[in-house]
Amino acid sequence: MRLAILAFVAGIGWLQQQAVLPNLGWALLLLLTPLVLFIRVAWLRQGLGLLAAFVFGFFWAAGVAQHRLADALPAEWEGQDIQVIGVVAELPQFTERGVRFAFDVEEVVTPQARVPAHIQLFWFARANDADQDAHLNPARLHAGERWQLVVRLKRPHGAANPYGFDYEAWLLEQNVRATGYIRKDPNNFRLDQFVVRPAYVVERLRDTVALRLKRVMQDETYAGVLTALAIGDQHTIPQSQWRVFFRTGVNHLMSISGLHVTLFSSLVFLLVYWLWRQSAWLTQRLPARKAALLFGVAAAFAYALLTGFAVPAQRTFYMLSIVAAAVWFDRLSSSSRVLVLALGVVALLDPWAVLAPGFWLSFGAVAVIFYITSQRIGEFKPWIQALRVQGAVTLGLVPAMLLLFQQVSLVSPLANAVAIPVVSYLIVPLTLFGALAPVDFPLHAAHGLMEGLMWVLEWFASAPDAMWQQHAPPGWTILVAVVGVAWLLAPRGFPARLAGACLLLPMFLLAPMPAPPGTLQLTVLDVGQGLALVLRTARHALVYDTGSRFSNEVDAGARTVLPYLRATGVSALDGLIISHDDNDHSGGAVSVLDGVPVQWLLSSLPVEHPALNRGVPAIRCEAGQHWQWDGVGFEVLYPMPDAYTERRKDNDRGCVLRVAVGEHTLLLPADIEMKSERELLARVSDKLRAEVLIVPHHGSRTSSTPEFVAAVQPEVAIFTVGYRNRFQHPKPDVVARYRALNAQLLQSDTAGAIEITMPSKGPIAIRSYRKQNPRYWRGR
Repeated sequence: MRLAILAFVAGIGWLQQQAVLPNLGWALLLLLTPLVLFIRVAWLRQGLGLLAAFVFGFFWAAGVAQHRLADALPAEWEGQDIQVIGVVAELPQFTERGVRFAFDVEEVVTPQARVPAHIQLFWFARANDADQDAHLNPARLHAGERWQLVVRLKRPHGAANPYGFDYEAWLLEQNVRATGYIRKDPNNFRLDQFVVRPAYVVERLRDTVALRLKRVMQDETYAGVLTALAIGDQHTIPQSQWRVFFRTGVNHLMSISGLHVTLFSSLVFLLVYWLWRQSAWLTQRLPARKAALLFGVAAAFAYALLTGFAVPAQRTFYMLSIVAAAVWFDRLSSSSRVLVLALGVVALLDPWAVLAPGFWLSFGAVAVIFYITSQRIGEFKPWIQALRVQGAVTLGLVPAMLLLFQQVSLVSPLANAVAIPVVSYLIVPLTLFGALAPVDFPLHAAHGLMEGLMWVLEWFASAPDAMWQQHAPPGWTILVAVVGVAWLLAPRGFPARLAGACLLLPMFLLAPMPAPPGTLQLTVLDVGQGLALVLRTARHALVYDTGSRFSNEVDAGARTVLPYLRATGVSALDGLIISHDDNDHSGGAVSVLDGVPVQWLLSSLPVEHPALNRGVPAIRCEAGQHWQWDGVGFEVLYPMPDAYTERRKDNDRGCVLRVAVGEHTLLLPADIEMKSERELLARVSDKLRAEVLIVPHHGSRTSSTPEFVAAVQPEVAIFTVGYRNRFQHPKPDVVARYRALNAQLLQSDTAGAIEITMPSKGPIAIRSYRKQNPRYWRGR
């Protein structure tokens, strides 16, 4: 049974790697599965049975995917105003810009319009929102309310980068089939204060708890952590605190982990067991152990629902339910069978869970715990056993952590040894009691404990070598490393256990091959409406612009640039160029400067910009600057020194960089506009010819004059734009100018990240991420 379930999950995983969904008619072949039972050769019967389980998982996931993808927003209704009536389906997420929330569409008022049943909306806060009536203020939005709204939608779309988060897959898993925002319209108003349905009752309870925590804790430093522990809303934790949690390896405790659910269920089990035994009448009708099992499982289910039913909570609830059922029927099975059954149930109900890092880390951690504690001879003191288990989990998850995040905390065993008892036995119970009971002191006590714990965690995080970071290892080295980990953690007496460490070495030692001398590797990262480029030679690396800052907590530098640098083995930058002060080019600069060593910063930024105060030597960008790395030449063509004394737009101070690689040339003109283009044509027209051009200003009409385009004569023109951006870039007439030259046109919103290899001799190689890694859920 265990192998069959694993084969079923493997089939689901294989489906999620497909570019297109299969024809479900082939699933009829599964009707032949019973014939396998008549095969007399045991190994053949078992092999075909596993194959049938794999095929069943494959087509099960395909059927669920086809059903979900069928509920789509028609292309002709993208960007159109549509009036809808529906219910706020989940706990709203508030930001400094407004509020994001899931919305169940009950009725489409606009004639002939068609809208998916479940969408995600953003309501932008405006200056006069505080003066509006309560029913029009987005800050007073609550789960379970019915609203009439005028919305503007688009189909699911997200950035597509190597080693990046797949937002489109996440939206599909959440059954969000369109995203958009609310238009300012007099027809927007609340119809009902609360719609009574089971799912909305749960979300309103979460909403109520969140409001209580906000009222009681107000501006306390770690109020977000307590909110995450109580209702699973991780968005309330600031990024600065997440960095400490990741660096110490305790991030799994600061959201809803299986450990929290298990302990809460166990407390309810023990309480009910003790109370039930006090009544002879009750015990005669139902044994105390069985009654406690029912209440324990119900408590786990209630807590999992309260916290949003994330994968760790699901896994724990299903495991507890399976154990409870086994005890109820006196058929308690092995721990591995319980784990595999829970794995199968999670994948059955949510086929996209296999794409989530939490799925593999959650089940992997429990598998390591079972492996290290089951059928072992010898006893240890509790604190020694806890350290052994935590050390084993840290080692066991190293392959997965390096594959998924390219980093692992080295202080995790010690940090978790301190954090687990404090969080699980003290902070979580106090938080839950204070959140649900009409008394405030438990919440203040929990916050005080969290303050003390954070002092310890920050001390651990301050260690210079607290975190190991490296390149993304090849896939086959991960499989070898898993075998090595199992060998290392084998019971005492297993032959040559330390030899298992040798199997981990390829994962660390096989780094990506650098570019050959005289070759440039350019990566145009997909950062939406913005620009972020990574240029690598044989021994040097340069980042040109860092994308946008989306909020006080999130920017493209931390979300996209740094993960790409880490995964590709770039541990330090020889230079960082910020072309100008627009947010979509400089927004992620601080995160990059804080996240990786940088030798120098070249920019046209104003002196008050925070990027200039990070302890990195700063140089003003001026025409004439030049250098050479590994046979690749770099030259700044613009701006002239007088650009900093004249009154002009930031765009017209953009750093224009020319890169020469043998017989090939790359031109990076930032967001320069007509005035700058004319100056370049008048001064260095002979240096503008380039085979690869990052089109200036994302294809705006303010740039790419016919004269400039004719002087550059690009063979490849790349537009870095956001999907359905509000500027409507690139403009059709600008695109037409480049198309008239028979240039190859690429857009980052349709191609994803674009990787270009420019050798000193020979043809240029171009790869787009979406084309190289197609998936059935990516519509473009």
